[in-house]
Amino acid sequence: MTTEGHIAALERRHQELDREIQTEMQRSTYDDMRITALKRKKLVVKDELTKAKGSVAH
Repeated sequence: MTTEGHIAALERRHQELDREIQTEMQRSTYDDMRITALKRKKLVVKDELTKAKGSVAH
């Protein structure tokens, strides 16, 4: 996969996790543990995205 393709995949995954978090929070009885886990995953993806974009700049 090219670097640009990898970045695009990471961006899609980040957006997907954001949608999952929003969907879970809209439930009347949402699961705090699930939301926390999703937010952690989203942060990991964001870190990977930042690193990938940084490598393109160099």
